[in-house]
Amino acid sequence: QVELVESGGGSVQAGGSLRLSCSGSRINLNTLDVGWYRQAPGKQREWVGNITDAGTTDYAASVKGRFTVSRDAARNVVYLQMSRAKPDDTAVYYCHTRFKANYWGRGTQVTVSP
Repeated sequence: QVELVESGGGSVQAGGSLRLSCSGSRINLNTLDVGWYRQAPGKQREWVGNITDAGTTDYAASVKGRFTVSRDAARNVVYLQMSRAKPDDTAVYYCHTRFKANYWGRGTQVTVSP
């Protein structure tokens, strides 16, 4: 059974950093586009950034210059490096990929305090 698992969430003060991980089981993330999304309380889920199978990255305007998506091919993991975090970044963060079907992880909570 294909599974995505996010980890690395937690609490951080504004201006701080966190690194989130998305691990794939029974799916090779290195050959797929992988996206990060987030959902804040009372808001719709929104796209944060993604990495293509070729390694190209793209970001939402709200995080560009502060967040970086990368992958570790040997570990089959995609990372979201959060830097200069803001309280508005507080949300549950999810990773997503698609291979014949859509796959989502269960999410990891990130809380940024002022």
